[in-house]
Amino acid sequence: MYFSQLIKCFLLFAILVSCLIEVRCLTFTYPKFQPENETDLIRHNSYIVLNAIQVTPDVSGGSITNLSGRAFYKEPFKLWGKRKHGGRIRSSFNSTFVLNISPRSFPGGEGVAFVLAADSNLPENSQGQWLGIVNANTNGNPQAEIVAVEFDTRKSYPGDVDGNHVGLDVNSIYSIKQVPLGSFGINLSAGVDVKVRIQYEGEELAVFVGEDARSPVFSEPIDLSAYLPTEVFVGFSASTSNYTELNCVRSWEFYSSHVNEDHSLLWVKIVVPIVAALLIGIGFFSCWKWKKSRNYQPNDAYPNIEEEIKGSSMAPVKFTFKELRQATGKFNLQNMLGKGGFGTVYKGILKNKEVAVKRISRESSQGKQEFIAEVTTIGNFHHKNLVKLIGWCYERSEFLLVYEYMPNGSFDKLIFSDENTELQENELNWGRRLTVISGVAQALDYLHNGCEKRVLHRDIKASNIMLDAEFNAKLGDFGLARIVKQREQTHHSTKDLAGTLGYMAPECFFTRRATAETDVYAFGVLVLEVACGRKTGNQNEKSDYNSRIVSWVWELHRIGRLLDAVDQKLNGEFSEEEMECVLILGLACCKPNPEQRPSMKIVLQVLTGEVHVPEVPAEMPAFVWPTMAAHVKQSDCSLIGSQLTPFSEVSGR
Repeated sequence: MYFSQLIKCFLLFAILVSCLIEVRCLTFTYPKFQPENETDLIRHNSYIVLNAIQVTPDVSGGSITNLSGRAFYKEPFKLWGKRKHGGRIRSSFNSTFVLNISPRSFPGGEGVAFVLAADSNLPENSQGQWLGIVNANTNGNPQAEIVAVEFDTRKSYPGDVDGNHVGLDVNSIYSIKQVPLGSFGINLSAGVDVKVRIQYEGEELAVFVGEDARSPVFSEPIDLSAYLPTEVFVGFSASTSNYTELNCVRSWEFYSSHVNEDHSLLWVKIVVPIVAALLIGIGFFSCWKWKKSRNYQPNDAYPNIEEEIKGSSMAPVKFTFKELRQATGKFNLQNMLGKGGFGTVYKGILKNKEVAVKRISRESSQGKQEFIAEVTTIGNFHHKNLVKLIGWCYERSEFLLVYEYMPNGSFDKLIFSDENTELQENELNWGRRLTVISGVAQALDYLHNGCEKRVLHRDIKASNIMLDAEFNAKLGDFGLARIVKQREQTHHSTKDLAGTLGYMAPECFFTRRATAETDVYAFGVLVLEVACGRKTGNQNEKSDYNSRIVSWVWELHRIGRLLDAVDQKLNGEFSEEEMECVLILGLACCKPNPEQRPSMKIVLQVLTGEVHVPEVPAEMPAFVWPTMAAHVKQSDCSLIGSQLTPFSEVSGR
């Protein structure tokens, strides 16, 4: 009842304000673009050709690599204005346009953006990942005074969710909001018309994508007047890199209300304070009733979390939120090292030492469980091939973890990079790759066999392998790791799948169990990725129990062409006998039936030459469940949650 009263008052207030502010509309419409429309636009490296704005054009068949361009409407519009007696009057706008992005390389890149900017000029060196929005010097600088809705066609930096998404950028190409478009059935790079509508009113920006889109792809609360001057230019920017595409705008409609700052009525001074006081009063009263009805607790959501952590013999140093905020420059986006479903990692300086601070997302489905798992699992581990956890913090309902800083980032950024630099050739030679494989194997053997309590990592993959200053491999991200309390116990059970599709052993889809054998399977996939220089595939194909890279390598083994799987970037500079051994070892670890996989101890002995590589059949064995071994052992080794620590419901990632 109280919330309904509050909503009614807000509606009343909106009606009053709309009556008090005089507006007039600024409108232009281009169903298609003609050459004579060029005088209506401020253009930089863009032209009107074939009834469309070619924001990064193919001029007479010339090269379109590493281009950036802009096309803005010639006149700015007033976004907001000041009231005579304080406060701001904000405009609203509605922009509808049709994009057509046609790749000229495979994949294409980089993308188009709808832009509101104080300056219509094109920044220098804004090609590639910068999308013509900012450059390396202005990225993250409030003085850039630019807000953009990007339509990105390539994953150019770690923060991008994928190569087909829409994002909201504020003074930076690091989006404050991103949404993949694949789930909406939209492929920006398909070379077809894509209709977009962007709507801003009431300090909320909504983006609709698709011909008949009734619901927004996202709707984000944002006060544009906090980032932009009173008058702004509106238009489009785009870019290419070594990956190219034609970025076209085929039609454009734009409407904005025009702010009139000079109109004032005497009775506003009376009505507005009364309405504001009424809203505040109802708001406080409603909140009080809401808190009371739900026995609201002002303390943190997990008041016993410190006791749980300190109860572990492995708890590292506790830091304050203030210390970590200061260390990361208030979690400045310029210090961001990476971003994923778990949260964001920032570079920081703590006690004159470089560190990496992981700020777990409030939206993370794991949250507390992931946090406790990392702190209590690896808090006091000391192994040269494990990322060291330095400390932790839980304040203001925020989970933060502090790690040693890895200057060369995650291994996937190097092994799967599209660029072919001299650094990659030096650091991705066969000797270096073999060192990475051996390092991860040593880390896993330590977790399985060298600890007082067996630890199951459950998320072995290339992005969780970090590289220090000497490019030594260190296994990190223990958010899904679980400790098996008793050495003779074999597995950990969960209600939901945990891990990353493509690395998950086939039996996981049936047993919901983590075992040493499932870690071995993921390690085997990693070995094949390192040797082949290609991703596993099948990350999103939940119905397929076989990793695509495993099936592909095994097929080459069947026809006697195993070495055809080797990464061509190695240029044949490797020992064929050694390479064949590693590929066979990877296949052995990925045998569909878990009891046939080698242990990590055996894997290490193979890598050091102490034992021969296990034999694998020419044909990949069929996966059958339950296996004979599993059927026999099922009653002996089935464990319940009380036998394991910590216990959680964890979703696959």
